[in-house]
Amino acid sequence: MDRILGGIWVYLASSPLLWLTVTLGVYLAGQWLFQRSGGRALFNPVALAITLLVLLLLLTGTSYSTYFSGAQFIHFLLGPATVALAIPLYIHWERVRRLLLPIVVGLVSGSLTAILSAIGIAWLLGGSPHTLLSLAPKSVTTPVAMGIAEKIGGLPSLTAVMVILTGVVGAVAAPALLEWLRIRDDAVKGFAIGVAAHGIGTARAFQISTLAGAFSGLAIGLNALLTTLLVPLIVRLLHLTT
Repeated sequence: MDRILGGIWVYLASSPLLWLTVTLGVYLAGQWLFQRSGGRALFNPVALAITLLVLLLLLTGTSYSTYFSGAQFIHFLLGPATVALAIPLYIHWERVRRLLLPIVVGLVSGSLTAILSAIGIAWLLGGSPHTLLSLAPKSVTTPVAMGIAEKIGGLPSLTAVMVILTGVVGAVAAPALLEWLRIRDDAVKGFAIGVAAHGIGTARAFQISTLAGAFSGLAIGLNALLTTLLVPLIVRLLHLTT
C-alpha cells in the first residue's frame, strides 16, 4: 500500500497543475479561517497560506524549484495584478491630488525609517555588512528589493526572505496598530501599510476598503522608486561595504 501511495504521489508531484491547485487551495483555506475568525489580523490569509505551503513542502520533501514549476502561473499574474492597482487609484485620483503634500512627507519619512531602522537594528545585534546591506531594502516589493541588494553587495536570497517576513508581519500587525493609534482615515491606513508592508500589506489593505487598497498600491510604487534612490546613497554615507 505504501509503495502504491508513494507511486501516486510521485506521479502527482510531477504535474504542474498539482502545485497550482495546492496554492489556490491553501489560500482559500486561509481566507475561510480569516472570515471564520471575524477578520482577526492573526489569521491573515496570506500568512496562513505561506505557513501551510512551507509545512507541506517540508513534509513531502518537495524542492522549491519543483513547486515553482507548477505555481509559476500565479507568479506571472503578479504583473497584471500590479498594473490593475491603477484602477482603484484612478477612481480615487481627486483624493490623491488633495493629499499630495501629506503623501510626500509620509513617503519620505516612511522610507527613511524603514531603511535606517533595518540597518540600525541589525548593526546593534552584530550583523555582518552582508546582512546590513541585505536588510536595507526590505520594505519594498521583492523584485525591486532583490535588485537593490544585488547592486549594493547584499544577498538577494536573504533580502527576499526578509521582504516576505516584513510583508506578513505588516499585514498582520499594521491594521491593529493603526486602530490603536486612532487613525480612522482609510487613505492614511492604506498608504502607511503600503509603505511598510508592500504587496502583502496591500492585499490586507484591500480587505479594509478599496480606498485603502488604492493608496496602498500608490505607496508600493512610490516607495520602490524612492528606496532605489535612497539605499545606495545611505550605504555610501554610512560607509557600508562588504
